[in-house]
Amino acid sequence: MDLIFEKSRPGRRASDIPANDVPVTPLAEVIGEGLIREDIDLPEVSELDLVRHYTALARRNFGVDLGFYPLGSCTMKYNPKITEEAAKLPGFTGLHPYAPEAFGQGNLALMDELRRMLCELFGMADFTLQPSAGAQGELTGIMICRKYFEKKGEKRSRILIPDAAHGTNPASGALCGFETVTIPSSSEGGVDLTVLESAMTEDVAGLMLTNPNTLGFFEKNIADVARIIHGRGGLLYCDGANANAFLGHTRPGDIGFDLIQLNLHKTFSTPHGGGGPGSGPVGVGAKLVPFLPVPRIIKVENRYTLAEDYPDTIGRVKAFYGNFNVMVKAYTYLRLLGATGLKQTSDMAVLNANYIKARLAPYFDLPYDRTCMHECVFSGNGQVQDHSVHTLDMAKRLLDYGVHPPTIYFPLIVPEAIMIEPTETESKETLDAFCDAMIAIAKEAEEDPERVKGAPYTTPVKRLDDVLAARKPNVCWTGK
Repeated sequence: MDLIFEKSRPGRRASDIPANDVPVTPLAEVIGEGLIREDIDLPEVSELDLVRHYTALARRNFGVDLGFYPLGSCTMKYNPKITEEAAKLPGFTGLHPYAPEAFGQGNLALMDELRRMLCELFGMADFTLQPSAGAQGELTGIMICRKYFEKKGEKRSRILIPDAAHGTNPASGALCGFETVTIPSSSEGGVDLTVLESAMTEDVAGLMLTNPNTLGFFEKNIADVARIIHGRGGLLYCDGANANAFLGHTRPGDIGFDLIQLNLHKTFSTPHGGGGPGSGPVGVGAKLVPFLPVPRIIKVENRYTLAEDYPDTIGRVKAFYGNFNVMVKAYTYLRLLGATGLKQTSDMAVLNANYIKARLAPYFDLPYDRTCMHECVFSGNGQVQDHSVHTLDMAKRLLDYGVHPPTIYFPLIVPEAIMIEPTETESKETLDAFCDAMIAIAKEAEEDPERVKGAPYTTPVKRLDDVLAARKPNVCWTGK
């Protein structure tokens, strides 16, 4: 496929600009002489060439609207289009962030209702909707932890993180000035309680627990974990990015968690990826409410307002009040499904993951063999040892079947990891087609390993140098 610059022909135009009917002002007088560029070398193409070029590019993009997207620990599920329609309503898109509060009463009411629904769903005393993504929600939560201990006059310098946690957890702890300590997993894929007991000392702020974890397991010893953490005055933090697995079945606040961050763009209907926007609300128990960010939405005499007079707050963590558009979609999704529908969401997500686990278990190593939650984790170690075919090879081969590969090489504690999350939105036919493709690739690795190692064969490009592309990205057209 030609670049748009290669389609360029002198004199071709995709549009005509009408004659100027206002006084002409030299551009240099508006922006300054030094900012004017004469050599921008824009392509000159017809409207037809322009439309065909970008339509062809769009068809090369892969998304959940085109096919199965089983990325583990990411919840790349199909989102109902009605939430997009709700977010496009003029009353939501037309309000300027700096508009007076009197003009935004409906929007403030929506955010307040969403906050209350999340409190009920997750068993928390209050929520802030301000953080703009899960990682910023994590950072906000740990900032709250730090402020909590500062207020108590306690200096706690370390924070515990299981080896099956999300990778952003250590970064959030380090950014808040904590030394991060890794807690290994037990043979069952949960937190090793013996190590946790010895690591939980008086200088530890708490434990950041991804639950369910990246192995796809709910922490079955959660009561003991909470007892150990709280017994030394620590806080139990829940990374709630995988909340899609337990909606309507359990509330983190009821089982010992002091605070939780969510990913609205994963669990509650927003297209995921492409750089955003996201939303990472943080919920807290009663003793942590004073430290929540400001401003906070409160209702005074039937009127909503944004209040900032909270002396123990960690301050503001996001411009304005966060990514409002994402909140509208989440609110619509919650109202659309209701309590029964949300519970069914988790039921189907767990059922689908265990169905895939059962179908693929005879063909791939299963390092932790127990009932999973929303995702299952295999290992391609057997294919490596027997046929020198790596997980990456099999993932590339899967592209030839028209399926986006699952997450590979994560979690790090599983060698040659293959992490699959089907979500609740996929049909049995789709799951069977995926499993059939995976089984066919496993058999091909045994019978014709070189064929697998040479994949993909049907994509516009084959294998790129991933490391070089990440470290030395070249996104500029040079004209050569």
